[in-house]
Amino acid sequence: MSEVKLTQLSHGGGCGCKIAPALLQQILGEAKERLPFANLLVGTETSDDAAVYRLNDQQAIIATTDFFMPIVDDPFDFGRIAATNALSDVYAMGGTPIMALAIVGMPINKLPVEAIRAILQGGEAVCEAADIPLAGGHSIDSTEPIYGLVAIGIVHPDRLKKNSDAQAGDKLILGKGLGVGVLAQALKKGALSAEGYAQLIANTTQLNAVGSALSGLDAVHALTDVTGFGLLGHLLEMCRGAGLAADLQFEQVPVLSEALPLAQQGYGPGAIDRNLASYGHEIDFAAYLESWQRRLLADAQTSGGLLVSVAAEAADEVLAIFHRGGFEQAAVIGTMKSGAPRVSVV
Repeated sequence: MSEVKLTQLSHGGGCGCKIAPALLQQILGEAKERLPFANLLVGTETSDDAAVYRLNDQQAIIATTDFFMPIVDDPFDFGRIAATNALSDVYAMGGTPIMALAIVGMPINKLPVEAIRAILQGGEAVCEAADIPLAGGHSIDSTEPIYGLVAIGIVHPDRLKKNSDAQAGDKLILGKGLGVGVLAQALKKGALSAEGYAQLIANTTQLNAVGSALSGLDAVHALTDVTGFGLLGHLLEMCRGAGLAADLQFEQVPVLSEALPLAQQGYGPGAIDRNLASYGHEIDFAAYLESWQRRLLADAQTSGGLLVSVAAEAADEVLAIFHRGGFEQAAVIGTMKSGAPRVSVV
């Protein structure tokens, strides 16, 4: 297994594999009328993190799927990252995971059985940490390695947190530092230090379980997680859903310490350019911001942090929940405001 280079078997990695936002919109077409299912609380209307279906007055089911190609070479770490990323969508709805199914596509003529088994064991380890069963799944023989989960969760209908309910005056809080895509590209190019790799793994395998706690706060108006479209892309989805604008303060945005010098040197996945080409016209950058700063805000995050829109008076309480949960870099990064859906970065 030590000779296996998973990242050399795929053309992309992690959430950087996502189809670019603009192309995805072309594929999906204009938003369709909502189908007449009264108990479908969340569908495709606002590009939210998961679908949610109300079972009764006390329970709603959260259903999501997420899978991608390797972002690292180590099979066990790849499995852990993919599983953590998939479960994040349940937490981003304010829910609690209850079960998962595995999605497995492997080039069986290129990967030894031991490597494939290690990928699956990585996913199992994360499900065990989340205290849920990995109860089955589906596998195919594919040309590139693919792994992920179908994640099922539960939430009280009144505690559901969507990405579209932000209010003007809310503070924006980001739970994890940016730079995962930068670190991953440096790894693929052989330029990542041992410290950088350790930081990459620690960040991408940290479960966003604080989302379950945030669901109990009425002051938390909107919640999502930051993944392949970058911080700017997912913040724009929040703006569009609420019909609001946002101010973002770059100096307040947490950045992974090992990623910062690499970003300044120009490292970053191709997804950055695809992201900026898709939504750059909706971003107002301050003239003094350098290219690397703009690019970092569009860096494709894999298993990134939660993005919270919370009433200003409750921002400290939300930060305390993050910090108690081990998210040391969580910080207030901006504000929601009245105006057409755009993001201003200063």
